[in-house]
Amino acid sequence: MKILKTLLTTAGLLFCTNTFAIDAPDRTECIAPAKPGGGFDLTCKLVQVSLLDTKTIDSPMRVTFMPGGVGAVAYNAIVAQRPADPGTIVAFSGGSLLNLAQGKFGRYNVNDVRWLASVGTDYGMIAVRKDSQYKTLKDLIDTFQKDPTSIVFGAGASIGGQDWMKTALLAKQADVDPRKMRYVAFEGGGEAITALLGKHIQVFSGDISETLPYLTSDKLHVLAVYADKRLGGVLANIPTAKEQGYNIVWPVIRGFYMGPKVSDEQYQWWVDTFNKLQQTDEFKKQRELRGLFEFNMTGKELDDYVQKQVAQYHEMAKSFGLAK
Repeated sequence: MKILKTLLTTAGLLFCTNTFAIDAPDRTECIAPAKPGGGFDLTCKLVQVSLLDTKTIDSPMRVTFMPGGVGAVAYNAIVAQRPADPGTIVAFSGGSLLNLAQGKFGRYNVNDVRWLASVGTDYGMIAVRKDSQYKTLKDLIDTFQKDPTSIVFGAGASIGGQDWMKTALLAKQADVDPRKMRYVAFEGGGEAITALLGKHIQVFSGDISETLPYLTSDKLHVLAVYADKRLGGVLANIPTAKEQGYNIVWPVIRGFYMGPKVSDEQYQWWVDTFNKLQQTDEFKKQRELRGLFEFNMTGKELDDYVQKQVAQYHEMAKSFGLAK
């Protein structure tokens, strides 16, 4: 009888192990909802490299670019066409949440995906070419106040999007009606920076991490970063908008979501993986290289944060007449 109990217990443990132990997906993919070179690309590459460096997966994660609607096309594709894909994660940012708050993702809302993990926070900024006449944020604001139509702003977001919102807040600081500013929307930060360097626009509104490759090549000049205080490392010399007398602070969360029908076990594999990954030296190094700052959330904690942010963004959008 004792031997029988032992055999049954062992069999039960084996059954539990086989039932709940989930292996890594056979194929992993990260969807960046824009063209190469912007913040979504950066977010995917961060995890792609970290997963391989830590030997979490055996073969490199595929990065797929799916531009359209600043995240809307990817959101709709994952919900409608690939809702149960266990190996696919999709990059999102604070801009994605702002678009959700305004109903820009069509018939789908914030509850239609599984919010997975954050990988860091970025900050908004305003930049010009290195040879620009604008040397400080005050230079830009002074010209903007005198003639709002004399400056062409560009960003990787449509009107009402995150980068537009940051530009609109700048307009408010200059006592300019945001509807009077000249604004060109691009599909991603990389495309907007290319336009800036090609002299098609004069000012780029984006995120500080997007500018890193260009800062080291001495092509861009960041007039201000929208953080509470100066950032460290190679960004230490960039002044904040606040210290220049303009009250604009805009943190930008970066992270991932998954399809709504991914199983709890498969979803939990990713949650556990990110919990471990966020603590590794390899991940921290890659995060720092991309100009991101620590902001670790996974699973329900992230879902709660996203729900709160979307509600706050909705109220902000209403103040600009962009939502009901």
